[in-house]
Amino acid sequence: MDTNRSIGPDGTTFDERRREPRRRALKGAVLSFNKGFGAMECVVRNQSENGALLAFGDTLAVPAFFDLTVNGAPVARTAQVRWRSRTTAGVEFV
Repeated sequence: MDTNRSIGPDGTTFDERRREPRRRALKGAVLSFNKGFGAMECVVRNQSENGALLAFGDTLAVPAFFDLTVNGAPVARTAQVRWRSRTTAGVEFV
């Protein structure tokens, strides 16, 4: 299996565009937004130093910027949504 290539939605393959590889994960996390008045739960599916793949029931209510607290992490990190599908979102830590 070629780990330096990704598969697009139409089945075509292309070179990996991430700056660093992500590690698989299965951790609970909480998004907080709206100055702490809004919150949502998600699952972190993979993670790197600069980003993560988050899984939701539906991404419709996920804001563009939020603070992400991963279970077991000492501090929250500010994240920006870089892409989203119906149930997943790729975020970059800012």
